[in-house]
Amino acid sequence: MGLTIRDVAKAAGVSTATVSNVLNKTGKVGRRTHVLVLSTVKRLGYFPNVHARHLASRDSRTLGIIVSDIENPFFPEVIKSFETRAQQLGYDAILSDTNYDPRKTRKAAERMMEHNVRGVAVMTSEISLRLIHELARRRIAVTFLDLAPVRSYMSNLRIDYFSGVQQIVKYLYQHGHRRITFIAGRPGLKSNNARLEAYEKCMLDLGLEPGPILRGDLRFEGGLAAGLAIAKLSPRPTAVVAVNDLTAVGVIKGLSKAGCRVPQDVSVTGFDNTRLAEYSNPSITTVDVHRDMLGQMAADALHELSCSANPLGREYQIPAELILGDSSGPAPTEQMP
Repeated sequence: MGLTIRDVAKAAGVSTATVSNVLNKTGKVGRRTHVLVLSTVKRLGYFPNVHARHLASRDSRTLGIIVSDIENPFFPEVIKSFETRAQQLGYDAILSDTNYDPRKTRKAAERMMEHNVRGVAVMTSEISLRLIHELARRRIAVTFLDLAPVRSYMSNLRIDYFSGVQQIVKYLYQHGHRRITFIAGRPGLKSNNARLEAYEKCMLDLGLEPGPILRGDLRFEGGLAAGLAIAKLSPRPTAVVAVNDLTAVGVIKGLSKAGCRVPQDVSVTGFDNTRLAEYSNPSITTVDVHRDMLGQMAADALHELSCSANPLGREYQIPAELILGDSSGPAPTEQMP
């Protein structure tokens, strides 16, 4: 069993109330007693039970963040930015990973409630609106990625997926590509559906028929399978718009295994501008959705909601910007108009 406040009080020869006043910075304690208690805490290696203190005071200084897949390179920078900003605002941060499982998402939300968090940043689509409303009903601030309208204790982070996809498709079109296909992710994910719909609309706006839609899983393995499948298509697409960078890396590997050169035979683009895009060989043409800004905005939004006397949520806009890499180039000569 770990050390308790009673152990500290006994070792310092003071009351538990005195130790509590020193640690919680409440009440008046003489300077000599204050120094004695702190030195005893340090000597014993005692760590206060912050969670128990918050439960007792009902004044939690904790924010939570729920993500779909910690192994997806999109999330680490978001988490890091969120945690850094939370600490600047005086909060601790706790993380839950759902692995795209709605049941785990439910458990993650319940864990946040058990920890008496002040707010939760929901960075996954595998969460029901009912659960979001349940958090808000408990006066737990919630931010999410374009899942619901804003209302009390609920703010929306809107990534401009359409602009990002539009920039990619127009770039490929300007470089002579006419057979452009899309590698989608999981059908139930709102972010995936938004990117797919943007691709189809942009193709039609340019007078092009959308290419065959292949389904990945947002992971390397799904991209690899899609790349092998693309190499067998006839006529083969000259450009691929992948739903994210991890999928794009898999597509490049699959095309390479099938004897296709990137970008000479097939151009490949990703989405999210993760570190993977930069360090891939070739580097990936992608879309930057400013993950550092996303994490910081999520923490700021939760803080604003939880501290407001009128906690009405609002929308935060996240811009998208095309980043050129070596995985894309002009269409093969036979494809040029």
